[in-house]
Amino acid sequence: CSLSVADINLNSPNKGLLSDAMTDVPVDSAASARTSAPEGLTLAEEEELRSELAKVEEEIGTLRQVLAAKERHCGELKRKLGLTPLDGLKQNLSKSWHDVQVSNAYVRTSEKLGEWNDKVTQSDL
Repeated sequence: CSLSVADINLNSPNKGLLSDAMTDVPVDSAASARTSAPEGLTLAEEEELRSELAKVEEEIGTLRQVLAAKERHCGELKRKLGLTPLDGLKQNLSKSWHDVQVSNAYVRTSEKLGEWNDKVTQSDL
């Protein structure tokens, strides 16, 4: 499960923004200070698990940095294209309203209301 910065580069123009130091990776000092192995684990197994945990935490930190760089790049592209957060909100609302309109519940309700409207307008009352 080893992952390097080159593996997750994704051809980013921001690839140089990644640093070797993982300063935002949290460290569990209570777990690190534990001297005896948890029940059912040998000391060797515990050490192997701690080593794997450290690698995974480092990968998570790297992925967070890559994601942050990609989000910055995405924001720059949107800014250059003149897209604003309001445009994105309008597009999301429009898509959501369309999804509601094609939903089974909405279609059935609209049909039923249409039937009732026809009955009311054609009744003698």
